[in-house]
Amino acid sequence: MGPRESPAMNFLFRTAVVLFALAALSLDAQAQGQQTPAPPLPDIRELMKEVQAHQKLVEKERENDTYTSLITTQDLDANGKVTKTESEEDENFFVNSHLIARTVKKNGQPLGEHEEQKETERVTKLVEKAQNTPPGQPIEGQTISISRMLEIMDVRNPRRENYRGRPTIVFDFIGRKDAKTHGVIEDASKKLQGTIWIDEADRQVAHLEVSFNDNFRVAGGVFATVQKGSNFHFDQAPVGGGVWLPTGGEGAMQARLLVFKNLRQHFTEREYDFKRFSVETDQSKDAKPAQQKAR
Repeated sequence: MGPRESPAMNFLFRTAVVLFALAALSLDAQAQGQQTPAPPLPDIRELMKEVQAHQKLVEKERENDTYTSLITTQDLDANGKVTKTESEEDENFFVNSHLIARTVKKNGQPLGEHEEQKETERVTKLVEKAQNTPPGQPIEGQTISISRMLEIMDVRNPRRENYRGRPTIVFDFIGRKDAKTHGVIEDASKKLQGTIWIDEADRQVAHLEVSFNDNFRVAGGVFATVQKGSNFHFDQAPVGGGVWLPTGGEGAMQARLLVFKNLRQHFTEREYDFKRFSVETDQSKDAKPAQQKAR
């Protein structure tokens, strides 16, 4: 996901992505006393050390990758009928481990000259922020430490499953209603539940599903209320050279904005055209990746 997402979609996606790490880290506390399946699950803390180590290697490798995202958003009426459809095509690349999304098309049409100039200015600022923001720290928005998330979420039902022909370790998670929280992300985490599939061989997230199991009110519902049942899922897959990147996602959101406006949306995202590239020395000026070859 890039910074051009709608606030609600971006909020749900960021919250979902951060949950995969907390789930596996806290699993050992939940799995004690449970019968060990055959073959035995790996030691969870050791597994997560490997996941973190692999992720750091991937972050270095993906600095040389670019891919295209097509995001389609449908507005729905109360009966589920599509009332409006919009699409956005982004070029995605990484700077200092941070994802940068540059919009190149809207509703199938290239940006006009004025729009492209504004987009270049916007992306240039993001590149500069990324260069000065440590890896793992978001350029925009809130963040939360894994140790803090462990106090908010319960993890259960560890198991093995095959996902798309590859062995994965699977965890379920759910927010603790009695957890004391501070800030929007922490508050929202109490309302979430979901399941995570971690690829056992590559120690990467292969699939994630997350949903709100209760209404979540922003500022007591004055600004917005995300409705129970709003959900999102996404996939990642190896694209070559040991690098895992997103391959697609889909979600449905229902919210009430500013007390009087209802918002119902269905969105899909598809990633494709994975390529290797080198960052030009003047990238901070034009913020465009120089593509070398397709995979």
